[in-house]
Amino acid sequence: MSAGDQQQGSTHYAMFYGSDEDYVTSLLPFIGEGVSRGEPVAVAVPARNLELLTLALGDLAFDVRMLDMTHFGRNPGRIIGLIDEIVGDFGQSHPERTVRYVGEPIWAGRSDAEYEACVRHEALINEAFAGRGVSIVCPYDTVRLDDSVLADARATHPLLWGGAVSREYAPVDVLERSNQPISVPPHARTLVIASVLDLGSARRFAAQTAGELGVGADRFDDVLLVVNELVTNSLMHTNGSCELRMWRAGEQLVCATADSGHLPRLLTGYLPAEQPTGLRLVHQLADLVRIHVTAGGTTVNAFFGPSSTRDQLPVGPDFYLEP
Repeated sequence: MSAGDQQQGSTHYAMFYGSDEDYVTSLLPFIGEGVSRGEPVAVAVPARNLELLTLALGDLAFDVRMLDMTHFGRNPGRIIGLIDEIVGDFGQSHPERTVRYVGEPIWAGRSDAEYEACVRHEALINEAFAGRGVSIVCPYDTVRLDDSVLADARATHPLLWGGAVSREYAPVDVLERSNQPISVPPHARTLVIASVLDLGSARRFAAQTAGELGVGADRFDDVLLVVNELVTNSLMHTNGSCELRMWRAGEQLVCATADSGHLPRLLTGYLPAEQPTGLRLVHQLADLVRIHVTAGGTTVNAFFGPSSTRDQLPVGPDFYLEP
């Protein structure tokens, strides 16, 4: 499948594969053609598939930005920002060339909470990169993934690998289905913050609660920064109070804010150029972010595991290629 005729627009393909051979033979021409054209190519897939492609590419792998999706994409809310950086860096100086990206954010073993964020990510990509000169291919494992996941793939991707248009394409429906609440347990610690004058109390509450719930030193500052951003956003952009909740869910700490406000757009917090702080910072620091919107307001849930994945920096070429 060539992206050579799509330079001025964007394409978003779902690619279904059933074996290692199928995976490699489908993606190798797409990646190799991009390298030969002098186009930037990034591959973000789970570690095992990353190894398959690296071996198959040989020396060409040195010209591709290779990323382990299980690290940098553990929080799906970070992925659009990375693609945006690649497209922005290269697209400004080479608007006539397409950026190629292979992204596999959904794999067997993703938790239910992570999956809802993944499918939301897939539905939002189309709006985020409309007309921006990027060709995106998302592989889906037909052996290990449920049929419902494959159906969501057809609903979030306007194109199927091979050139067919997806007749099931319905991203708005998927976004509505993925707008699910996170259950709050009875033992959750709760604080109501009425105004910006209470921000100090919110910070002290977060610090004390994080300590009592056993948050380690390497995540403590992340938790406090996220709580501060969430509460500040709530108070600055709504006319009412904000409710802060914190609780343990297995090995994870969950911090949630609920208020009467609504996000200005669905992509708020995903794109760096749009919002350098606030929700964007929350996505960078937390391991998972889930947002639930109702007519009465918005709840933002931030999850933190024992160790952070945000230090898994992308490696590969810098893409500042000569024309």
